[in-house]
Amino acid sequence: MGVVRKTKHLEQVLRVFLQSSDALSAGMLLDVLDKEINKSTVYRMLDKLEDDGVIHSFLTMGQIRFYALCKGCSSGRHVDSHAHFQCTSCKRVSCFSEEIVLPTSERARITSAQVLLTGQCESCL
Repeated sequence: MGVVRKTKHLEQVLRVFLQSSDALSAGMLLDVLDKEINKSTVYRMLDKLEDDGVIHSFLTMGQIRFYALCKGCSSGRHVDSHAHFQCTSCKRVSCFSEEIVLPTSERARITSAQVLLTGQCESCL
């Protein structure tokens, strides 16, 4: 399931991600987008963009799924291995640029990890 064609709505979704320095939840995305895009269309586009390696998702405090642009990922293969940060005061979510080295194990094959760091952002300190 990949992005087959670039529609007007898909271009709007991509533009929001490109203009944001933070990760976004589906709800935040819906708040920004034109009201003519329905909720199920946005969720379907997020799934397709993630399948294509354009965005990646992760869970934050309260088990809310956030999305952010990928760097170097492709369809079916996500190579993003970085931590995400959520401010406990303002709830902003962002990606850390530092890569995390996944451990190796003889007992298991680790293919991905999700690291969520919490604390206060620079604006809230």
